[in-house]
Amino acid sequence: MDVITITQLKIFAHHGVLPEETRDGQDFYVNAKLYLDTRNAGMSDELTESVHYGEVCQLITEYMQENTFQLLESVAERTVIEVLNTFPLLKGMEFEICKPHAPIPLPFGNVSVTIKRMWHKAYVAFGSNLGDKEGQIYEAIEKLKQHPECRVNKVSSMIVTKPYGGVEQEDFVNGALELETLLSPLELLKLLNQIEKEAHRERLVHWGPRTLDLDILFYDNEVIDHEKLHIPHIDMANREFVLAPMCEIAPWHRHPLTHLTMEEMLEKLRR
Repeated sequence: MDVITITQLKIFAHHGVLPEETRDGQDFYVNAKLYLDTRNAGMSDELTESVHYGEVCQLITEYMQENTFQLLESVAERTVIEVLNTFPLLKGMEFEICKPHAPIPLPFGNVSVTIKRMWHKAYVAFGSNLGDKEGQIYEAIEKLKQHPECRVNKVSSMIVTKPYGGVEQEDFVNGALELETLLSPLELLKLLNQIEKEAHRERLVHWGPRTLDLDILFYDNEVIDHEKLHIPHIDMANREFVLAPMCEIAPWHRHPLTHLTMEEMLEKLRR
């Protein structure tokens, strides 16, 4: 990954826990690394193929001056989200905010907070078999699109499928989507669960009927075994209603454990 580096950007702003800090303000210094692919820009010599670092500096300055936060951690998180959402060519960003005039009654040189945030690719399966099935799915997708730390890139067609798991119930509407997110896997799970809750999802019967079902299938190439989350999704190899939509949006995507593509997994299931 290529990097554009910004150092010692001086910004007078009003951040801090103490009342006098937010009232009087002080100088902050920002160091940033912008992660992106500069190959096309280097070969074409066209600014549109890269990120205008002057505009990035201007955005950081304006955002830090127009908003007030108590914690440096908050300044860093919110500023990075703003920059990454404004410049779509960026794959990620490292951001250090320095506070050389922090109210510390001891000799010191500087206090700073550094964070690094990258866009991660995730695949999410969706389904519904109660109420306005397609409407609930569309609403869920729209909520993901509106979230500041998610970008929905692809959405499969919706397919009608028979229930899975042996519980007698209505047919499902299923599909899958690809998104980029700044959220961690557990944060993404929490968001999906919240969207399910807003659709009045009830977990009364295992594999039972539901207004909305949102499952993380993949998160980058990570393998996660947590009490609340398993990635890749454990039973996806047996679910045509998952593999068929995945073949539509990412047929080449490989399972990090079996190393089979989605097309290969679907073909194996259908034999």
